This record gives sequence, structure tokens and C-alpha cells, in this order.
Amino acid sequence: MKQKQIFFLHLSYWLLVIFNGLISIIVYDKEGISILNVTIFLANLLGFYANYFFVVPRFFNPKKFYMMIIGFFIGVFVFVFFRYSMEEILLPALTGRRNYAEGTTFLYYFYDNIYYSSLTVFVSTNLWFFKYYFKIEAERSKLIEERKHAQLQALKTQINPHFIFNSLNNIYSLVYQNSDKALPAIEKLGELLRYSTKDLEKDVISLDKEIGYIESLIELEKLRIKNPELLVLEKNIQDPKINISPMLLVPFVENAFKHGDFREKGFVLKVSEDDQRIHFYLQNFKSRREKDAASGIGIGNVQKRLEILYPKKHELNIKETESEFVVDLTIDLSS
Repeated sequence: MKQKQIFFLHLSYWLLVIFNGLISIIVYDKEGISILNVTIFLANLLGFYANYFFVVPRFFNPKKFYMMIIGFFIGVFVFVFFRYSMEEILLPALTGRRNYAEGTTFLYYFYDNIYYSSLTVFVSTNLWFFKYYFKIEAERSKLIEERKHAQLQALKTQINPHFIFNSLNNIYSLVYQNSDKALPAIEKLGELLRYSTKDLEKDVISLDKEIGYIESLIELEKLRIKNPELLVLEKNIQDPKINISPMLLVPFVENAFKHGDFREKGFVLKVSEDDQRIHFYLQNFKSRREKDAASGIGIGNVQKRLEILYPKKHELNIKETESEFVVDLTIDLSS
């Protein structure tokens, strides 16, 4: 798109030059378009693009302003040199016709054309700056996207170890108690790890996959608690195939299981989607036991990812008291 803009800037300039030349011929030159007019135009074209492609790129240095001043004067000299060579040397040799009187020196020619050449070189230089600016902007945008992608990848890699740590703690307690639920828990964990490893490689997954992951996680946790009926999940999804970033909702559920109290109280999880807007609500009662040093990675992770992936298109409210933890998240997935 930027290349087209640059092309149209050049085209507009040369159409203006041609239009001005035609008006001058109509007003001042009764002979009409001549070989001299064509030669002058070609000389202007060569001088213009010699400055554009060779002089300005070589002398442009934002840290050394004097280099750009030198480059400008060199551009003017090159422009005048092209015109003088074609008008006063090549054209007379081929046609016997010239623009200035015979015997005109290059110094006089240079002085007489310095205003016109400076104006043309100024336009040529500024068009190069436009191209340079567009290039820098494109590179900056690409760099921002690459940094954003790298940051997202780094955040994603934090999720899996955190999840493994939480789940292994649960399985450890089952094994320690010689529970017959230990082996099914290990099997369920293996399924979840295969699932998460596959989907973490993708930029987006369908909402039903994300919810399916949560459901599998809940089934894993039910193996270790005495009152599995305390875990309530309510779903109301209009479009289960709508895309969402993977593992965006799961860390909230993991956090609830890690720090929740499920002896007498469970949690309530509601997930709804309507008109490409997701509403995620989770309420759980907190355990009074002291948190371990590794807690809290998942929530901070999600907050950062939401800021990157859905800027100004999400609303996250987290309410924490001594006894409960509430997450209320809304995401607008419309493009």
C-alpha cells in the first residue's frame, strides 16, 4: 500500500511538470513541442532520479546534519551537470541546436539554473524522505508485531509449567493417601498435557475447545475432593466455534483449585457467549492455608495477554476478600 502511495506522489509530480511545460510551450514557444523540450525533460528526469537513488541515500545521516547539507549541494551540482551535458553538449552534437548561446560557460549555466535545480532537488529529496519514512514505519510496525508475538510466546510457556506444578501437587496428595483415584488422575493429567501442548502452538482455538479443557480440568480435580457436587459449571454458548486465544480462561480455574476451599464450599463457574461477546464469571471460597511462593503466575499472565491481544476490547474485574475470590471477565471477540 505504501509503495502505491510513493508511486502516485512521483506520478503527480511529473504530471505537474509536464502540464507546466505544455503551458509554457503554448504561451512562449510558437514552434510547439521540439527536440529541445524533450531533451530538457529527459535531463530533468535523469538529474531528479540521480539525486533520488544515489545522492540522498549516500549522504543522509540524521546524526550528521552537515552531511545532508553537502549532499543537497552535490544533488544540485549533479542535476545541473545532467542538464548541461544533454542541452549544451549532446544535443548540439546531434542536432546543432542548443538552449543557451554558443560559448556559454558551465559556471554561468550553473549560476543561471541554481534556483530551478535547487527546487527540483528539494522535491526529489523530500520524496526520498517520504519513502524512507514509510520504510521505517513498516519496519517499526513489523518489530512491534514480532515483539508482541515473542512476548505472547513467552507468556504461553509460563502456563504449562504452572499447570503441571498445580496438578502434580494434587496427584501427590492422592498418592500419599494411597487413594485409588491416583492412577485415573495421572491418566487425566496426561490427556490434558497432550491437549494443552497441541493447542498452545496455535494463535487461536475454538471456544468449545477452551471450555472442554476446563471441563477436563474440573474432572481431574473432582478426583481429589470429597464433595465433587460443589463444583458447578454453567454454560450458555451461542457460537461454540468462535475463536479465542488458547489457555486464556483456564488459569483462573487453576487458581481457584490451587487456593480454593472445597471442604464445605466449592465454586460457581459461568461461561456464556452471545453475539461474539464472552462473559466469564468465577466465584470461589479461599482456603485459609498460607500461599506458596509459586502462586499467582497464572493470573498475571492472563492480564498481560489480555492487554496485548484484546486492547480496549475486554473488561476484567477481580474482587478478592479474606474469604472469597471473584473473577468477572468480558471479552469482545468481534473483529
